[in-house]
Amino acid sequence: MALRDLWGRLKGGKPEGEAAPKPEAAPPKPEAAPPEPEAAAPDEPPKPGGLLSRLNPFGGAKEAEPAAEQPAGFFARLKAGLSRSTQKLTEGLSFLAKRRLDDAALEELEETLITADLGVAASRRVVEGFRRARFGKEATEEEIREALAEEIARILEPVARPLRIARDKRPHVVLVAGVNGVGKTTTIAKLADQYRAEGLSCWLVAGDTFRAAAVEQLQVWGERTGARVVVPAKPGADAAGLAHDALREAREAGVDVLLVDTAGRLHNKSALMDELRKVVRVIGKLDAEAPHTTLLVLDATTGQNAVQQVKVFKEMVDVTGLVVTKLDGSAKGGVVVALAQEFGLPVHAVGVGETAADLRPFDAREFARSLVGLA
Repeated sequence: MALRDLWGRLKGGKPEGEAAPKPEAAPPKPEAAPPEPEAAAPDEPPKPGGLLSRLNPFGGAKEAEPAAEQPAGFFARLKAGLSRSTQKLTEGLSFLAKRRLDDAALEELEETLITADLGVAASRRVVEGFRRARFGKEATEEEIREALAEEIARILEPVARPLRIARDKRPHVVLVAGVNGVGKTTTIAKLADQYRAEGLSCWLVAGDTFRAAAVEQLQVWGERTGARVVVPAKPGADAAGLAHDALREAREAGVDVLLVDTAGRLHNKSALMDELRKVVRVIGKLDAEAPHTTLLVLDATTGQNAVQQVKVFKEMVDVTGLVVTKLDGSAKGGVVVALAQEFGLPVHAVGVGETAADLRPFDAREFARSLVGLA
């Protein structure tokens, strides 16, 4: 074959003297692919093969081929979950290494901590600790991280308190509140699973009576955890009345724990917040001490907005403790430090994944070291 003929073929042409091939018939157009199913909203009931199939402690089957292998221990999952927060925080610390910690350096450190969502008050407290212990000294980056973890742990240790169930209450009523999509219902399911493992009987109350999907979701969790679910007779039923009746029945049955779900409500909607206060008021008519625990569930990905949520919910109901979820995908894990400094409320648990084992009692030192990237 002549070189120019080969060159013509490579360019998509034809050799000289060769007839152009007849155009082939265009292949039939492939049928349009079916549209991708829409992702379920946070409060919709899980669909087969989705979240439920990955919650092995709840009795679901494992997925045949998980997308990614999870790190082994909880500490490893916490560290992996906080990696984005760690990167955001430690990127700003390299400038301190081998540098004299003078006023200018400490001012830069404070700015770094604030941008990492630790909040102004907590950041100033950490910097003052550095000023007392290390002012005018030089340190390696590792030494700075160790010192930073110690200062953060001092802020967190007073609020790291596991949720204790009072065995003499029967039932110990736990009211779970929070804005839309923070993971209230899933948190309830994980708690119910853990209480059952401890030998406690547990009932769930489907207090989000405005959405049928929310009731159905809690019923699915009830089946998985072996907990009875008290549901409204019809959509839109009075949530306060439902909680009152559930508490009465649970007392008669000698149930250990009553977990009350509530409708997701925006913290800036006063009418919805009034409904939450009504639930508390009506429960109190049957048991003056109930609810014995009022948990506020917060989504770590909201950052400083979580601080505003706590302020408003505390004004409406007696929030006794916090659960912080979704630390597995957040670059705003530092907000836990801001919450501890601002409110001093117990942080009972943190969530770093979807399984029941991924909701664990909050450990201040473990969290602080993970946040700054220490093993």
